[in-house]
Parts: sequence; C-alpha cells; structure tokens
Amino acid sequence: MDISFAPEVEAKLNRIASESGKDAGPIVQELVASHLEHEDWFRQEVKKGLVSLESGKSISHEEVRRQMEQALGS
Repeated sequence: MDISFAPEVEAKLNRIASESGKDAGPIVQELVASHLEHEDWFRQEVKKGLVSLESGKSISHEEVRRQMEQALGS
C-alpha cells in the first residue's frame, strides 16, 4: 500500500523517525494500528450505549454531572 502525506507531515514524520533512530514505515504502522484499535473500541462502546438507550436504560444530565464530578474529585 502506498500512502502520500502532505509535505509538512512527511517532514515531521522523517524528523521524528530520525530522532528516534527508527524508519518511518514502522512508526506509521504503529500509529495506524493504535488509531484503528481505539476507533474499534470507541465504535463498540457507542453501540453498547445505543443498545442500552434503546432498551430504556438512561441517566439524567444531572446524574452524569454528579458521577463525573465524583470521578474527577471535584
């Protein structure tokens, strides 16, 4: 697979690869794999949320705020 980058992105990639002593190819593969893994996880979580919502399971905005404040220690 061939991928083209904007010149400024390619320059940044080459600089980072050079500084890390790696080739650009493996860095791009790592980044894409990480992004795709996160994207897959995110989509699955959204699907779970929609299923819960469709089955009538939901919480109010106020409850979300309370839980977030509790989790963040606010």
